[in-house]
Amino acid sequence: MSKSFSPFTKQQLLPQEETLEIYKKKGELFIGIPKETAFQEKRVCLTPDAVSALTSNGHRILMESGAGKGANFSDKDYSEAGAEITKDPAKVYACPMILKVEPPTLDQVKLINPQTILISALQLKTQNKKYFETLAAKRITALAFEFIRDEDGAYPAVRSLSEIAGTASVLIASELLSNVNGGNGLLFGNISGVPPIEVVILGAGTVGEFAARGAIGLGANVKVFDNSITKLRCIQTNLGRTIFTSTLQPKNLSKALKRCDVVIGAVRGKNRAPVIVSESMVANMKAGSVIIDVSIDMGGCFETSEVTSHKTPTFIKHGVTHYCVPNIPARYSRSASISISNICTPYLLKIAEDGGLENSLRFDRGLKNGLYFYHGILTSKLVGEWFDLKHSDINLLIF
Repeated sequence: MSKSFSPFTKQQLLPQEETLEIYKKKGELFIGIPKETAFQEKRVCLTPDAVSALTSNGHRILMESGAGKGANFSDKDYSEAGAEITKDPAKVYACPMILKVEPPTLDQVKLINPQTILISALQLKTQNKKYFETLAAKRITALAFEFIRDEDGAYPAVRSLSEIAGTASVLIASELLSNVNGGNGLLFGNISGVPPIEVVILGAGTVGEFAARGAIGLGANVKVFDNSITKLRCIQTNLGRTIFTSTLQPKNLSKALKRCDVVIGAVRGKNRAPVIVSESMVANMKAGSVIIDVSIDMGGCFETSEVTSHKTPTFIKHGVTHYCVPNIPARYSRSASISISNICTPYLLKIAEDGGLENSLRFDRGLKNGLYFYHGILTSKLVGEWFDLKHSDINLLIF
């Protein structure tokens, strides 16, 4: 009987060891933190404690002098935490990784080296096509805070800043009602024998929930309006109490607005916030009552709203005080900076632990969601459709 021929040797036919992927060694990050130059922006991405955590893990941080001043962190605080301080912004923008709160301007992008990793907010509605074309020409890899998701599918940066905006809206309203600021002289507290303040909140999202939490804590009567029954159910569960909730029915809303002392607008839309309160509804409100339009960064949900600034935050229309500042968390720059820092630091440590951003993106879907540029290739469908730019699916670029 003839022996059958096999193209394999006996050794090759035996079970072989599996070849596993060899992970890259832990990487060392060199992060540049420039000073924020955007109008009334006082926040900073990393606190001295966060810098200390990063430098003690062997990473380098180069900060522009005065970067933390707006949040009341001195250069000394940062240098003692292990950061290097420079007065030359060009040196900071030359770092291989740049961390910013606001997106860099076109002039600042010119200072950035090709193939740099940029982590900042994107603020899509304030950008133009040229900005993205400049990033593409520099082959930059860019991540946006507001699109990064956590393991629960939520957006941690957006939620943290919404929590601040919600709580702050109640504090701002209480200031505006006092005599010192020309208000009605009403106290935001439950005083025995004195009827409590009436607060109407439009929107039962994170801002609405934290506004309600703050107002209830001070003793106000709270009414929450939203068209999502699920959100209204959630807000009651999260607050741990039964409160007045209603869908956005004009009759109920008009009645509540006529009686209230404060109304907080926290309604979001896909592109623009829907206008829920008409000018005639505002005209029927009590004289000296207060409107806080937290949705103003998306166009505002009151017909009478106009964008104001931290310097001149209010105006009066139909006898009602309007507060329409788009960047409320910047008013509390230190708390907001700590909040941003808490989100950034674990991600930065993880990127280093994984051996670089590419490995992190491969295994972290939430982080991948925040990516909008990969080596100069636009990977965000949202940006591509908004500005009519060619985009690619990130899953075809990173395996």
